[in-house]
Amino acid sequence: MLVLALDTSTPAVTAAVGEVTDSGMKGIAERRTVDPRAHGERLAPQVRLVLDDAGVRVGELAAIVAGVGPGPFTGLRVGLATAAAMGQALGIPTYGICSLDALGRAAGPGRVLVATDARRREVYVATYADGVRVAGPEVAKPADVAVDADRAVGEGAVRYSEIFGIPVDDRLQYPPGEALIALAAESVRGRAPGDPLTPLYLRRPDAVEPGARKAVLP
Repeated sequence: MLVLALDTSTPAVTAAVGEVTDSGMKGIAERRTVDPRAHGERLAPQVRLVLDDAGVRVGELAAIVAGVGPGPFTGLRVGLATAAAMGQALGIPTYGICSLDALGRAAGPGRVLVATDARRREVYVATYADGVRVAGPEVAKPADVAVDADRAVGEGAVRYSEIFGIPVDDRLQYPPGEALIALAAESVRGRAPGDPLTPLYLRRPDAVEPGARKAVLP
């Protein structure tokens, strides 16, 4: 079964295609563009290109997997809205995966801290043991993170490496699409009903509805 993965939870716009079989999952193609201000403009072309790379027609897709964050409000909703719209149009299930979990799985064995940039001098963090989340996710200032890991991955780990004080693998900064598909493979393989793609913000968006106007006293 052919699966498309999307992630816009970080400055990277990622699209990937993989094949889920009875015996495992194989990545076929992946594209990533790092542009924190252009998720809306970059994602659709990225999807077309990665499908072309994989030699896959959109009608051949059996499922869509989307990284649900945590991430900034504006970028994250682009990926989730796109995944939901494609799933509805194609009549195929969509599955949501925590974006930090994709980094944790890709990091491999051992105890790993995953940290992505949450802006405002904060990070989204979670801790993994052999690819399985054991703490988090949460949003915190780097100095307030309780580091209980041997190494770290993620763009937030690179940015605040001196504060975390553990080795950082700067080759793994953004959630890999292939790892998102691998995490959803069991659901895809079992043809499970799709998930509602609920974004994991961890904090309220900056833009809020204005409150009621105060009465002006005469």
